[in-house]
Amino acid sequence: MTAEIDRWEESVAELWERFDSLSRDDGVAAMRALADACPASDGRAAFELAGMYDSMGYEAEAGIEYERALELGLDDARHAQLAVQYGSTLRNLGRLDEAIAVLSAAPTHESTGSAPRVVLALALHSAGRKDEALRVAIEAQIDTLPRYQRSMRGYAAALTESPSADGPSTR
Repeated sequence: MTAEIDRWEESVAELWERFDSLSRDDGVAAMRALADACPASDGRAAFELAGMYDSMGYEAEAGIEYERALELGLDDARHAQLAVQYGSTLRNLGRLDEAIAVLSAAPTHESTGSAPRVVLALALHSAGRKDEALRVAIEAQIDTLPRYQRSMRGYAAALTESPSADGPSTR
């Protein structure tokens, strides 16, 4: 089974490498064929098909496949990637509360870095929660800063804190 799934994974990677040369329908058809041929019983075929639907602009179809992938189960890396992709799809579909929930609960993984928080900021912005969106976007980048982390945490927190009775601090 390992050699068979490895070959399948290689075929999926090769299809993604050709993505820019594919029409919408050809890309989906090719990934559908690969998904149908997947030897694994987990959610990886649904995940890859969802990604192709998503990338080709078929968000509603992508959402169905993302949900199926979650039901079938995924490895840690794909689960983290799914949260970003599905959250973005939900945002594009106008299902903002669901997008925010998915992205807020997104697992951390090296394969996604700060992407879940960046897409969460976009979803919050789309939902009209602009101060919270900016806070999340700033916080997503704090760990990459060589200096000023403490200051940026304070500035970010101030975006969504209620003003105190004494007014804002001058320090």
